[in-house]
Order: sequence, then structure tokens, then C-alpha cells
Amino acid sequence: MRVTDDRYSRDRLRYDLAVRLIRHEARTQTIRQWTGLTDDRIRKLYRSYVRSTEGTRVRRHRGKSPRQASFFNRSRALQEETASLASVLWQFGVLPAQRVPDAARSVPGVARGELLCDAYETHARITPEPQISFEHAVYLAVALAGGVELRALHCRHCRGLGCGDSLALRKATCMSCGETLRPAPLAPAPAPRRAGAQAGTAPLP
Repeated sequence: MRVTDDRYSRDRLRYDLAVRLIRHEARTQTIRQWTGLTDDRIRKLYRSYVRSTEGTRVRRHRGKSPRQASFFNRSRALQEETASLASVLWQFGVLPAQRVPDAARSVPGVARGELLCDAYETHARITPEPQISFEHAVYLAVALAGGVELRALHCRHCRGLGCGDSLALRKATCMSCGETLRPAPLAPAPAPRRAGAQAGTAPLP
């Protein structure tokens, strides 16, 4: 009975996360990657738990997920929002303390997916008219964790967190104080909690 209960619990957490991702208008491939559910199961969850209660307010996007680091540098407003979102992702434990190889495969999971949703929802509440979609937030989290296209950077002056394009020739500057950001070691982020636990915050390094 214990084995059956544990399996039910794990499946329930995956379904709950999938519904949450659907409400954030995540693409099917993103939901599949973070939950492990099949495309057919995701479609059924959408029809049963989202479309039937929320109608057309939740859109289903087609095509590939965003994969362009240049999106976050299109304007100063986007740069400021990206720096803010990166800080929230760090505080909620979405970003690992060190770069991870093959981040697109190793980062997604149910526990970290719940933290990602918590972080994005917090960001949306504290940001006036946010321009970064949930899908772009997913890409930002994975890219920062891998450190290949985007890097998490640290301001030694105001101790803020930002991010920079790994291929850019110009050095990234802090959006708060204007000092040059550096890839200095950051204090360990809080470890992802068991799925279902309440996410907390941690001070920036």
C-alpha cells in the first residue's frame, strides 16, 4: 500500500504542476519536459481542468519555445526586468549554485518546476506590466543554469544579481548602480524543496 500511495502522490504532483504550467500558457513541449507527462495526457488535462473552467482565457501556443538570448537585451526596460526576474529566480532556489552541464535536461523537474512557478508568479505581482512571458522565464532559468548563452553575474558594489550574454563583447553593468558585473562566485542558493512544499526566499549574496 505504501508503494501505491507514493506513486499516487508523485503522479498527483506532476498533474498539479502540469495544470499550473498550462495556466501560464506554457507550450506542450515545455510541460512534457518539466513533468514527464505525455502529450495526450497534457491535452486531456487542458480539456478537463482548464478549458472547461476558464474557457478561452488561457491560450495554447504552438511552435517552438523561445531560444534567443538577444530577447532580454532589446530595451533597457527588458534588461531591468530580466535582472529583477533573475534575482527572484535565485531567491526562490530555481537557479543552482553552480553551472550545470546539459542544463536543458538536468534542470527541469517537478520540484524545481513548482519553484519556477512560484518565482514567476511573484515576479508578475511585483513588476508593473511585465513583458517577459512564462516561456521566456523558463528559457532564462535554464540558460542561466547552463551558463553557455547567458551567465548569472554579481555586482560587488551593491551585491545585486544580473545576467549577461556570454558572447557579448561589452561588459554587462548593474541595472541598479551602473558598476560592472562580474561572474564572481555566488552564495549557495536554497536547494529545491520536495514538490508541494512552500517556497521560501533567501537573501542575495
